[in-house]
Amino acid sequence: MYTYAFLPISNTLDLPEGISGSLQLVTVDQLAALVEPDLSLESLQTSDDVLMRAVLYHDQVIREVFEQTPVLPLRFGTCFVSRQGLMEHLGTHRAEYLEKLEQLSGQAEYLLKLKPIPTPENPISVNLKGREYFLAKKQHYQNQTEWQNRQQAELETLKLFITQHYPNVVQTETTEGIERIYLLSDRVNEAHLKEQAKEWQMRSSYWDVSLGGALPPYHFV
Repeated sequence: MYTYAFLPISNTLDLPEGISGSLQLVTVDQLAALVEPDLSLESLQTSDDVLMRAVLYHDQVIREVFEQTPVLPLRFGTCFVSRQGLMEHLGTHRAEYLEKLEQLSGQAEYLLKLKPIPTPENPISVNLKGREYFLAKKQHYQNQTEWQNRQQAELETLKLFITQHYPNVVQTETTEGIERIYLLSDRVNEAHLKEQAKEWQMRSSYWDVSLGGALPPYHFV
């Protein structure tokens, strides 16, 4: 049984369409699982295009439900062998999941990207020869090294500012030089968070700072 998320029971929940069919709630006491009962994982693996579409729809479903209620989002491809197996899982972990949902109530995940500003280009003149060329090349290398050192020092300062205000953070592996920091924050304070992101940008000479919108708490479940 294909499962998107765990969530508290709600009488006002408007369920979106799933990857290929209708969604249902499987409930145990006050806890529910959002499922697409007629969807098989094998049907999503017929081609790369079908798989990519399914991944995007999985995320879209979770986001739409998240706009209505707290959720514990599950990874793409999460399946239970049967409805009974899913209900047993909910029963076993009921207290744990409900406590986590209570903790996450009203909160969202925000992605803060820190992109390094490239070292300024100061090309060495083609007219330099001999010792002058060597000294210019040495100075060019020193300038690059100094820029990178200052960039790294500023990154550590930025991270310190961020964690002082938002202790619930998860940092993923750096890719292509871009630092990705996920923050957990109350959604009612989103405007304040945006202002702080602008302040962090103003403090930064070596990094471009960008803040994404509210997301389900993927990195905090």
